[in-house]
Amino acid sequence: MAGKPSAGGKTIESKADLIAWFESGNKPKTDWRIGTEHEKFVFDRETLRPLPYEGAQSINSLLQGMTRFGWQPILEGKNIIALSHANGGAISLEPGGQFELSGAAVANLHQTCAEVTQHLVEVKQICDQINAGVIGMGFNPKWRREDIPWMPKGRYKIMRDYMPKVGKLGLDMMLRTCTVQVNLDYESEADMVKKFRTSLALQPIATALFAASPFTEGRPNGFQSYRSHIWTDTDHDRCGVLPFVFEEGFCFESYVDYLLDVPMYFVYRDGAYIDASGQSFHDFMAGRLPALMGEKPAIGDFIDHVSTVFPEVRLKKYLEMRGADAGPARGLVALPALWVGLLYDDLALDAAWDEVKDWTISDHETLRREVPRLGLAARHRGETVRDISLRILAIAREGLRHRAVAGLSNGGKEVDESVYLDRLFAIAASGRTLATEMLEDYGTHWNGDVSRVFAERGY
Repeated sequence: MAGKPSAGGKTIESKADLIAWFESGNKPKTDWRIGTEHEKFVFDRETLRPLPYEGAQSINSLLQGMTRFGWQPILEGKNIIALSHANGGAISLEPGGQFELSGAAVANLHQTCAEVTQHLVEVKQICDQINAGVIGMGFNPKWRREDIPWMPKGRYKIMRDYMPKVGKLGLDMMLRTCTVQVNLDYESEADMVKKFRTSLALQPIATALFAASPFTEGRPNGFQSYRSHIWTDTDHDRCGVLPFVFEEGFCFESYVDYLLDVPMYFVYRDGAYIDASGQSFHDFMAGRLPALMGEKPAIGDFIDHVSTVFPEVRLKKYLEMRGADAGPARGLVALPALWVGLLYDDLALDAAWDEVKDWTISDHETLRREVPRLGLAARHRGETVRDISLRILAIAREGLRHRAVAGLSNGGKEVDESVYLDRLFAIAASGRTLATEMLEDYGTHWNGDVSRVFAERGY
């Protein structure tokens, strides 16, 4: 979720202005970049409870501590609610204090790896000083909703009040989930369409490979990725499979039409969030928004609205891959490696599209429903998701090898970017996800005590 609202910009005169905003994201291949985002839970090492916003041992202390590494505070009122960096990166807070790095736009996965490593080193230094720990999982394994402190951001209060009106699990999404995602560029409308369709179809494959949320409030919950399941009952207006993406004629305008039909959350004016939950952006463009009668939106208002839809792939001036649980440090580079390998090489993109181009909407919906529960064991057209994963990973590996971007491994050996897929190949070959491993630990040497996960799986 965004840490800072968008600037106002020009007044929107027509739908054409909104289409033009997406078109302005078109970039030549030489300018394509990789932007990786990852969230993690921060907890008290003694009690394992999530940190409050204020106090000596708090999220605020962590934010203030990060400023020693060149991060600059972003305030909402008197509260630090995000940080920015001269390299283009940002740190923001999710509603329950999940600590998110929105990485800088970098040219290759070796730079992504260096960025992730440096960030976790910095976070650990500050956490050591306040006796806090950090862990990457898709869902908080131990604590109830009411145990999670809310962060002091105005947009979250509006969402907190609205979520229970449109779904049963929206507050869990806000307070108890963490993800890793990657943002990737497109060259043209046609390129966007092909990448959107391919990646949307394959999000369940990423969900299975990265499944890491098998516990709820200290017990197994029956899912490989409970985080992914939560999105199925968060808000049907702004989540789920987007059938129109696979229809003939899909384009920027189609996505704009979808956005205009999604109810609003808020409008940001003069440093404050105005509650517009459930209201219509169509009315806003006509100057009839009840929350701001007589005023028309600026492009910044539209950008804020774009950030409030939550499909598994989200279009901005780039494409966001949103299907994966957060996990261990080595998995935070594996996710962008998967999608860069599939989408940034023409031959790989063609091969990936060939895998999914005849899937029906029923196929997409079945995978979306079954994979959170069964993971790699889910079945599709007579084979398992594990079988599909191995083929997709092979395509991604060839895509990264075609990129031929050299870097150095920890041992000083020159490697290409395909090395970052090794973890995923091991998962797919064995059929053992992180969720599977943790469930086995829970049933053996953890002796049914999920608290052990914080020490054994923390960063």
